[in-house]
Amino acid sequence: MTKYLEETEIVDYKNPEVNSLAMHLAKNCKSDIEIAKKCFEYVRDEIRHSGDYKENITTTTASEVLKYKTGWCYAKAFLLAALLRANGIPAGFCYQRLSCSEYKPDIYCLHGLNWLFLKEFGWYRVDARGNKEGVDAEFTPPIEKLAFEVGENEFDLPDNLPEPLPVIVETLRKNKSYTEMIENFPDIEK
Repeated sequence: MTKYLEETEIVDYKNPEVNSLAMHLAKNCKSDIEIAKKCFEYVRDEIRHSGDYKENITTTTASEVLKYKTGWCYAKAFLLAALLRANGIPAGFCYQRLSCSEYKPDIYCLHGLNWLFLKEFGWYRVDARGNKEGVDAEFTPPIEKLAFEVGENEFDLPDNLPEPLPVIVETLRKNKSYTEMIENFPDIEK
């Protein structure tokens, strides 16, 4: 379980701003479920999804996401993992391969989400990408309410990873604008 609690270059929860927010969100909470819900809702609702807002900045680390208040789904997952890990809640990363035709016709890409460990329920997947028309992700353990249901030619990647996939980090570091990101979304074949 310790690997799901580690601070890393990407999940930089010892950053003073990230750590301060994590402690603030946990204040007065009586359980890991309450802390996890507050952290999830903060990232989902207070951090803009870069694609929805056509942001011309691409954040990579949890601290960058918090500083600029924006991130692609992957980066929002980094911040959520950082807030959870700072509060002693194990958090990992997982992905779905989905159609990304809302950005560019006939393409597929990886979509980033989190696994988190709740004492009462065990591992539970959440999606803090941000809600909008047609997207309604919620925190309702033990029932998953993710942003997207997997459809035709789409699939869940089953792994619970302690670190993000390298292709995700490389893509975020290399592509700094909205246009660059939608031209180079990370993807894998089944």
